[in-house]
Amino acid sequence: MTFIVLNLIGKKLKLYYFSTSLWQLIFTKNILLILGFVILSLLTYGQENKYKEIIDQLLIIDNNDIKYRIQVQELGEKFGLFSKEVDTVWLLMNKTDSINQVKVKSILDKYGWLGIDDVGIQCNAALFRVIQHSDIKTQEQYLPIMQDAVKNRKANPSQLTLLEDRILLRQGKKQIYGSQIGFDSKTKLYYVSPLEDPDNVDKRRGEIGLEPLSIVLENYFETWHLKWDVGQYKKDLPTILEMFKPAK
Repeated sequence: MTFIVLNLIGKKLKLYYFSTSLWQLIFTKNILLILGFVILSLLTYGQENKYKEIIDQLLIIDNNDIKYRIQVQELGEKFGLFSKEVDTVWLLMNKTDSINQVKVKSILDKYGWLGIDDVGIQCNAALFRVIQHSDIKTQEQYLPIMQDAVKNRKANPSQLTLLEDRILLRQGKKQIYGSQIGFDSKTKLYYVSPLEDPDNVDKRRGEIGLEPLSIVLENYFETWHLKWDVGQYKKDLPTILEMFKPAK
Protein backbone atom coordinates (compact mmCIF):
# COMPACT_ATOMS: atom_id res chain seq x y z
CA MET A 1 0.00 0.00 0.00
CA THR A 2 1.27 3.42 -0.91
CA PHE A 3 0.65 6.45 1.27
CA ILE A 4 0.69 9.91 -0.17
CA VAL A 5 0.91 12.94 2.03
CA LEU A 6 -1.28 15.95 1.22
CA ASN A 7 1.65 18.26 1.36
CA LEU A 8 2.74 20.93 -1.13
CA ILE A 9 6.43 21.23 -1.90
CA GLY A 10 8.15 23.60 -4.26
CA LYS A 11 6.13 26.76 -3.56
CA LYS A 12 7.57 29.64 -5.54
CA LEU A 13 9.22 32.47 -3.65
CA LYS A 14 9.55 35.87 -5.26
CA LEU A 15 12.88 37.65 -4.99
CA TYR A 16 13.04 41.39 -5.10
CA TYR A 17 16.11 43.24 -6.31
CA PHE A 18 17.07 46.84 -5.67
CA SER A 19 18.91 48.79 -8.36
CA THR A 20 20.38 51.45 -6.07
CA SER A 21 24.03 50.70 -5.34
CA LEU A 22 25.58 50.78 -1.90
CA TRP A 23 27.84 53.69 -2.84
CA GLN A 24 24.88 55.78 -3.93
CA LEU A 25 23.16 55.13 -0.64
CA ILE A 26 26.20 56.05 1.44
CA PHE A 27 26.09 59.61 0.22
CA THR A 28 22.41 60.09 0.94
CA LYS A 29 20.60 61.11 4.09
CA ASN A 30 20.02 57.42 4.81
CA ILE A 31 23.62 56.84 5.90
CA LEU A 32 22.59 56.37 9.52
CA LEU A 33 20.11 53.72 8.50
CA ILE A 34 22.80 51.84 6.60
CA LEU A 35 25.26 52.08 9.44
CA GLY A 36 22.59 50.76 11.78
CA PHE A 37 21.96 47.86 9.43
CA VAL A 38 25.68 47.06 9.27
CA ILE A 39 25.98 47.12 13.06
CA LEU A 40 22.92 44.89 13.41
CA SER A 41 24.36 42.47 10.85
CA LEU A 42 27.63 42.27 12.77
CA LEU A 43 25.79 41.66 16.02
CA THR A 44 23.69 38.84 14.55
CA TYR A 45 26.46 37.35 12.38
CA GLY A 46 27.48 34.79 14.98
CA GLN A 47 23.89 33.79 15.64
CA GLU A 48 23.08 33.39 11.94
CA ASN A 49 26.10 31.14 11.46
CA LYS A 50 25.70 29.18 14.67
CA TYR A 51 24.01 26.33 12.81
CA LYS A 52 25.79 26.76 9.48
CA GLU A 53 27.15 23.20 9.41
CA ILE A 54 23.75 21.84 10.42
CA ILE A 55 22.07 23.92 7.72
CA ASP A 56 24.46 22.63 5.07
CA GLN A 57 23.84 19.06 6.23
CA LEU A 58 20.05 19.46 6.30
CA LEU A 59 19.97 20.95 2.80
CA ILE A 60 21.71 17.85 1.44
CA ILE A 61 19.44 15.58 3.48
CA ASP A 62 16.33 17.35 2.22
CA ASN A 63 17.45 17.22 -1.39
CA ASN A 64 18.06 13.48 -1.13
CA ASP A 65 14.71 12.96 0.58
CA ILE A 66 12.76 14.78 -2.12
CA LYS A 67 14.55 13.73 -5.31
CA TYR A 68 13.75 10.01 -5.10
CA ARG A 69 10.09 10.73 -4.35
CA ILE A 70 9.91 12.92 -7.43
CA GLN A 71 11.49 10.11 -9.45
CA VAL A 72 8.93 7.62 -8.09
CA GLN A 73 6.10 9.92 -9.13
CA GLU A 74 7.53 10.52 -12.61
CA LEU A 75 8.36 6.86 -13.25
CA GLY A 76 5.02 5.78 -11.80
CA GLU A 77 3.18 7.97 -14.29
CA LYS A 78 5.29 6.59 -17.13
CA PHE A 79 5.68 2.89 -16.29
CA GLY A 80 3.16 2.26 -13.52
CA LEU A 81 3.43 2.42 -9.76
CA PHE A 82 4.37 -1.27 -9.47
CA SER A 83 6.88 -1.36 -12.33
CA LYS A 84 10.48 -2.56 -12.07
CA GLU A 85 11.64 0.97 -12.75
CA VAL A 86 9.76 2.26 -9.72
CA ASP A 87 10.90 -0.67 -7.56
CA THR A 88 14.54 0.22 -8.27
CA VAL A 89 14.03 3.79 -7.09
CA TRP A 90 12.06 2.59 -4.04
CA LEU A 91 15.10 0.61 -2.92
CA LEU A 92 17.35 3.65 -3.28
CA MET A 93 14.81 5.81 -1.49
CA ASN A 94 14.46 3.42 1.44
CA LYS A 95 18.24 3.20 1.82
CA THR A 96 18.52 6.98 1.73
CA ASP A 97 15.69 7.36 4.25
CA SER A 98 17.56 5.13 6.68
CA ILE A 99 20.75 7.19 6.33
CA ASN A 100 18.84 10.47 6.68
CA GLN A 101 17.05 9.13 9.73
CA VAL A 102 20.32 8.47 11.58
CA LYS A 103 21.61 11.96 10.79
CA VAL A 104 18.42 13.79 11.75
CA LYS A 105 18.01 11.83 14.98
CA SER A 106 21.54 12.88 15.91
CA ILE A 107 20.66 16.54 15.23
CA LEU A 108 17.41 16.39 17.19
CA ASP A 109 19.03 14.60 20.13
CA LYS A 110 21.75 17.24 20.35
CA TYR A 111 19.96 20.48 19.46
CA GLY A 112 16.26 19.74 19.81
CA TRP A 113 13.76 20.79 17.13
CA LEU A 114 15.46 23.70 15.37
CA GLY A 115 13.02 26.39 14.29
CA ILE A 116 12.85 28.57 11.19
CA ASP A 117 14.75 31.30 13.04
CA ASP A 118 17.54 28.80 13.61
CA VAL A 119 17.91 27.03 10.26
CA GLY A 120 15.40 28.53 7.81
CA ILE A 121 12.17 27.23 6.29
CA GLN A 122 13.59 24.42 4.16
CA CYS A 123 15.82 22.92 6.84
CA ASN A 124 13.07 23.20 9.45
CA ALA A 125 10.77 21.30 7.10
CA ALA A 126 13.54 18.77 6.41
CA LEU A 127 13.46 17.70 10.06
CA PHE A 128 9.77 16.93 9.70
CA ARG A 129 10.07 15.17 6.35
CA VAL A 130 12.73 12.77 7.55
CA ILE A 131 10.75 11.85 10.67
CA GLN A 132 7.59 11.54 8.56
CA HIS A 133 9.39 9.05 6.32
CA SER A 134 10.88 7.07 9.22
CA ASP A 135 9.75 3.83 10.82
CA ILE A 136 6.89 3.85 13.32
CA LYS A 137 9.21 3.51 16.34
CA THR A 138 11.13 6.64 15.36
CA GLN A 139 7.93 8.54 14.61
CA GLU A 140 6.49 7.71 18.02
CA GLN A 141 9.76 8.67 19.71
CA TYR A 142 9.95 12.14 18.17
CA LEU A 143 6.23 12.96 18.06
CA PRO A 144 6.25 14.53 21.56
CA ILE A 145 9.30 16.58 20.61
CA MET A 146 7.53 17.95 17.53
CA GLN A 147 4.38 18.61 19.55
CA ASP A 148 6.42 20.69 22.00
CA ALA A 149 8.12 22.43 19.06
CA VAL A 150 4.71 23.44 17.68
CA LYS A 151 3.74 24.89 21.06
CA ASN A 152 7.00 26.85 21.03
CA ARG A 153 6.43 27.94 17.41
CA LYS A 154 9.47 26.02 16.17
CA ALA A 155 7.50 23.56 14.01
CA ASN A 156 4.62 23.82 11.57
CA PRO A 157 1.22 22.75 13.01
CA SER A 158 0.00 21.50 9.63
CA GLN A 159 3.06 19.25 9.33
CA LEU A 160 2.37 17.90 12.79
CA THR A 161 -1.09 16.78 11.67
CA LEU A 162 0.51 14.75 8.88
CA LEU A 163 2.75 12.97 11.36
CA GLU A 164 -0.08 12.39 13.83
CA ASP A 165 -2.34 10.95 11.12
CA ARG A 166 0.37 8.66 9.81
CA ILE A 167 1.22 7.34 13.26
CA LEU A 168 -2.43 6.64 14.05
CA LEU A 169 -2.87 4.66 10.84
CA ARG A 170 0.30 2.68 11.50
CA GLN A 171 -1.05 1.87 14.95
CA GLY A 172 -4.17 0.42 13.31
CA LYS A 173 -6.32 3.39 14.30
CA LYS A 174 -8.20 5.98 12.24
CA GLN A 175 -6.61 9.24 11.20
CA ILE A 176 -8.01 12.55 12.47
CA TYR A 177 -7.39 15.12 9.74
CA GLY A 178 -7.69 13.10 6.53
CA SER A 179 -4.15 13.89 5.42
CA GLN A 180 -3.27 10.36 4.33
CA ILE A 181 -4.41 8.88 1.02
CA GLY A 182 -4.34 5.14 0.34
CA PHE A 183 -4.02 3.29 -2.95
CA ASP A 184 -5.82 0.03 -3.71
CA SER A 185 -3.51 -2.08 -5.87
CA LYS A 186 -6.45 -4.23 -7.02
CA THR A 187 -8.83 -1.50 -8.18
CA LYS A 188 -6.01 0.96 -8.96
CA LEU A 189 -8.02 3.61 -7.11
CA TYR A 190 -7.03 6.09 -4.43
CA TYR A 191 -9.11 6.64 -1.31
CA VAL A 192 -9.03 8.63 1.91
CA SER A 193 -7.49 6.30 4.48
CA PRO A 194 -9.69 5.34 7.46
CA LEU A 195 -10.93 8.55 9.04
CA GLU A 196 -12.36 9.17 12.49
CA ASP A 197 -15.70 11.04 12.61
CA PRO A 198 -15.83 12.06 8.93
CA ASP A 199 -18.72 14.48 9.56
CA ASN A 200 -16.48 16.82 11.57
CA VAL A 201 -13.18 16.47 9.72
CA ASP A 202 -13.37 19.97 8.24
CA LYS A 203 -14.10 21.43 11.67
CA ARG A 204 -10.95 19.79 13.04
CA ARG A 205 -8.94 20.93 10.04
CA GLY A 206 -10.24 24.47 10.36
CA GLU A 207 -9.22 24.69 14.00
CA ILE A 208 -5.57 24.43 12.99
CA GLY A 209 -5.82 26.50 9.82
CA LEU A 210 -6.12 23.73 7.23
CA GLU A 211 -8.34 23.96 4.16
CA PRO A 212 -11.47 21.79 3.96
CA LEU A 213 -10.73 18.28 2.74
CA SER A 214 -12.98 18.81 -0.28
CA ILE A 215 -10.80 21.69 -1.50
CA VAL A 216 -7.56 19.73 -1.04
CA LEU A 217 -8.93 16.76 -2.98
CA GLU A 218 -10.22 19.09 -5.69
CA ASN A 219 -6.76 20.62 -6.05
CA TYR A 220 -5.26 17.14 -6.50
CA PHE A 221 -8.09 15.67 -8.56
CA GLU A 222 -5.87 15.05 -11.61
CA THR A 223 -3.61 12.90 -9.41
CA TRP A 224 -6.06 11.03 -7.19
CA HIS A 225 -9.41 11.41 -8.96
CA LEU A 226 -11.10 11.84 -5.60
CA LYS A 227 -14.03 14.00 -4.54
CA TRP A 228 -15.09 14.40 -0.94
CA ASP A 229 -18.63 13.17 -0.32
CA VAL A 230 -18.99 12.51 3.40
CA GLY A 231 -22.18 10.48 2.97
CA GLN A 232 -20.62 8.19 0.38
CA TYR A 233 -17.41 7.94 2.39
CA LYS A 234 -19.28 6.66 5.44
CA LYS A 235 -20.91 4.02 3.26
CA ASP A 236 -17.52 3.02 1.83
CA LEU A 237 -15.69 3.11 5.17
CA PRO A 238 -16.36 -0.54 6.14
CA THR A 239 -14.86 -1.66 2.81
CA ILE A 240 -11.91 0.71 3.26
CA LEU A 241 -11.27 -0.64 6.74
CA GLU A 242 -11.40 -4.20 5.44
CA MET A 243 -8.84 -3.66 2.70
CA PHE A 244 -6.67 -1.21 4.59
CA LYS A 245 -3.34 -2.58 5.72
CA PRO A 246 -1.27 -0.15 7.80
CA ALA A 247 2.38 0.23 6.86
CA LYS A 248 4.86 -0.87 9.49
